[in-house]
Amino acid sequence: MVSRFWRIVAAVTVWHVAASVCYYTVYAGTPLFQDAFDLTGLEVGIVIAALTLGYAVSLLPFGIATDRFGERRTLTVGLVGLSVGVFGVAIAPTYPLLLIAAFLLGSMYGSATPGTNKAIFDRIDPGRQHRAIGIKQIGPTIGSAVGALLVTGTAGVLFPRFGFLVAAAVGSLVAVVFFSVYRRESPGEATSPDFRALSSNSAYLVLLLSGVCLGAAFYTTTGYVTLFVGESIGASVAVAGAVLASMQVVSSAGKVAVGTLADVLPGSARTRTGGILAVQAAGGGVLYFVLPASESVLAAGVVFAGIGALVLGSTGLYYSCLSTLVDDDELGAASAAGQLAVTASGLFAPPTFGYLVDVSGYSAAWSFLGVLSLAAAGLTLVVVTDAV
Repeated sequence: MVSRFWRIVAAVTVWHVAASVCYYTVYAGTPLFQDAFDLTGLEVGIVIAALTLGYAVSLLPFGIATDRFGERRTLTVGLVGLSVGVFGVAIAPTYPLLLIAAFLLGSMYGSATPGTNKAIFDRIDPGRQHRAIGIKQIGPTIGSAVGALLVTGTAGVLFPRFGFLVAAAVGSLVAVVFFSVYRRESPGEATSPDFRALSSNSAYLVLLLSGVCLGAAFYTTTGYVTLFVGESIGASVAVAGAVLASMQVVSSAGKVAVGTLADVLPGSARTRTGGILAVQAAGGGVLYFVLPASESVLAAGVVFAGIGALVLGSTGLYYSCLSTLVDDDELGAASAAGQLAVTASGLFAPPTFGYLVDVSGYSAAWSFLGVLSLAAAGLTLVVVTDAV
């Protein structure tokens, strides 16, 4: 018989995979948008920013709704909305309508963090929560990899954006299955976020700043992998999509590995999670400076795999570290605000990266992310030091 741990983790992870397939198709589809609407690097960045803005403005409303109505309802509504949104991206005939569709798609992804984190921290034993979060967080990376392969691999089927329609079908199917099998609502009375208490928690606020830097690296890297491999290395869209997919797969393995490590290492939970997170951010920062020297698909793929394991693979420990800084009754608000910090950077970082590519080239753009990743490592060390 399947254990309670695996029933909960499997249901939430499958939901996260399907939701991320829908959401991250936009990142993999940037070359298709560029060709369809003759976009500049800055305009491509604005598409990512529109997607991220929708995500950002919906996080707190979805967080409140999750506390009040339970994650089963909000996660189901969110996945149905994601399916509708990615369908809109598939059929958008103009650049302005593409931006609107991307915004609506992003707004439905706001259900992900509050709902999935609440399911884990409410229903998993404390001694296994970091591992559960690490497993759950492979959802975005696997979903992104599947989305990349769908979008780039089916670009020649019927019409260039056919893969977005497939993603919409996947999301709709999983929404129905999830609502059927995930029966139990989280316990507890309906609550509202207490942001005043969180604002007085200095370690938590410092971690949010680290989240801003990590989010900038995460969202921008995911959005520009296919363009970089295509433009700088000269690979086809399908090969570039495979590089993105491989980066996401490696990051999934990294999330599970560091989550398990955080559960078994000695020391306080804050020291364990924060220390590993700082190492990941610092290592990723170094690789961003190495990346522009890549002259082949293999070399770029290896560096991106490292970035996947370190930077993209850090999101699970970010939430685990966050959970050690706040009380249990503040966790819903803390998760929503923590994700908002990560997401907010997606509003400025992709357009800034695109602008740097247009005026100075990829070397300056990747160095920009390297600086931010190293800054995230330094800020996380402040959180760890405060616990000693």
